[in-house]
Amino acid sequence: MRAFAGLILAAVFLSPAVLAPRPALAGELLMFERKGCVYCLKFDHEVAPIYEKTDEGRRAPLRRVDLGLGLPAGVALASPVRFSPTFVLVDHDREVGRITGYASDEAFWGLLGAITNGMASAQP
Repeated sequence: MRAFAGLILAAVFLSPAVLAPRPALAGELLMFERKGCVYCLKFDHEVAPIYEKTDEGRRAPLRRVDLGLGLPAGVALASPVRFSPTFVLVDHDREVGRITGYASDEAFWGLLGAITNGMASAQP
């Protein structure tokens, strides 16, 4: 019973930390999107289903950010994000590359490859 009470107290005190917006991780691709964005939907159809299975996806997991809700805590961007989708590669909470817009899967993979190659914390 005492262990159960301890778990309840831990859950109560830890829950605000779990619910708070988390800062970006080392090697993370933030996708800034808006509801109803047709180019975001095109990305979802052409790239999203396979992204996490690729080398780039393992090095920089995709995290979606609602453009209307603002910037994740602790992230330093080179300039404001104004268009959706905008993909921002962050490494230790600092922007290291950006892709504004989405035209095609070929263009996305080429641009992403160029910016992930320079990522300091590249993971195998």
